[in-house]
Amino acid sequence: MNTLVSPIDNFIIMESAAQLGNRLREVILNGVWIANTNYKDQLSGLDWKLAVTRVHSLNTIELLTRHVHYYIAGIIKVFEGGPLDIKDKYSFDFVPVQSQEEWETVLRLMWESVEKFAELAGQLSEEKLDAIFIDAKYGTYRRNIEAMIEHSYYHLGQIVLIKKILLTDK
Repeated sequence: MNTLVSPIDNFIIMESAAQLGNRLREVILNGVWIANTNYKDQLSGLDWKLAVTRVHSLNTIELLTRHVHYYIAGIIKVFEGGPLDIKDKYSFDFVPVQSQEEWETVLRLMWESVEKFAELAGQLSEEKLDAIFIDAKYGTYRRNIEAMIEHSYYHLGQIVLIKKILLTDK
């Protein structure tokens, strides 16, 4: 049996550090290519009372936003040479905001952190991208950046659905 194998079948396209950083910017700040929306579009102008409103047993929009930011901030610390001190058990451990001003501060910190993450990720060399991220059990820097992008899209979907439910129930 004669099978044709295209060269692309045997080639894994690796994104550059700058491309990876830009993909995180897309999901959080300004992209619409994959999900047709992003965090900034969904959350800017959102009333804090909606952000902290629970739908059934789901997490709130505010908690999901802060959860994603928690991981972004933790990875930034590693990029800057610090320890990996984020823990899953603390990733939803936040006191809910009590005002629009507090909610706007949460969002501003999120946008700033994403820019910083993307900038730091974009500066990583190919060697660093493929280096172990703190411990072999965590994979490489590249894998952690990709996981942050995927994790962000996962929770963006939840935010969009929760927001639709809340706005439909009004």
